[in-house]
Amino acid sequence: MTSAGYDSPLKNAKTKARALRYIQIILCALMTVGCVFPLIWLIDFSLVKANELFGKNFLVWPKEPHWENYYLALTDGKVPQYLLNSVFVSFVSVGLIVLLSVMMSYGFTRMKWRLSKVFLNIVLLGFMIPIHATLLSNFITFSRLHIQDSPMALIIPYVAFNLPQATFIMTGFMDSVPKEIEESALMDGCSILRLLFTIVFPVLKPAVMTVIITSFINVWNEFIMAATYLTSDRFRTLPFSIYNFAGMYSSNYSAQFAVMTLSALPSLIAYVILNKHITKGIAAGAVKG
Repeated sequence: MTSAGYDSPLKNAKTKARALRYIQIILCALMTVGCVFPLIWLIDFSLVKANELFGKNFLVWPKEPHWENYYLALTDGKVPQYLLNSVFVSFVSVGLIVLLSVMMSYGFTRMKWRLSKVFLNIVLLGFMIPIHATLLSNFITFSRLHIQDSPMALIIPYVAFNLPQATFIMTGFMDSVPKEIEESALMDGCSILRLLFTIVFPVLKPAVMTVIITSFINVWNEFIMAATYLTSDRFRTLPFSIYNFAGMYSSNYSAQFAVMTLSALPSLIAYVILNKHITKGIAAGAVKG
């Protein structure tokens, strides 16, 4: 067979690979547009007047942005008050989730005890428990403990429902970390707590960042528990701004879009900043041994 006969299949393979690559790029571009466009549409309609929403154009770029929508959102929507409540609840919840998941994953993967696998599986069973199944029982329990209308009524279930996922990520990453560093530190007289927070914790940074951003998004956007447990306006979180504002300005959709934009902005910024850590943490935790 001539060299031309060998070159032909090779060229066909390269052509197919190049075509497949272009198809993947086009599909990724379409998916990106599909994910980003709702955000652009939301910001666009939050800057126009209410009477400009209904027209022939799918997007209406205002000549002069109507910032009054955001003024209404910040004043009547009580965004600053609810924002501070959400920041407090999210900060405490995510901090406890990270702390408990690191300690639990270390206990499950590094400490040798008889029922470690059993208790790990019990913790991971939390994946199977839906939020709605615990609303009534938690409401009764929190009412009897007199914490029903307080931040603790949100922090406790937020930690409980996000801890299984966090522990799963941490244990997967912990299995890929060599034990020699910890063993040498223990031989030098390092205590368990010092070992955990000065040696293990920095090594777990990719997994910790993954847990932080996933837990933060879950806690920040949660509304069902907040609507069930919180009755007074004092402790309500940011999703209530959208809920209350939709009733106050039911016909002013532009102002409602402004509230939605302000509510989505913190989680969007956090995701953009920490996105690379999510990919690194999940990829590293998927490789064991």
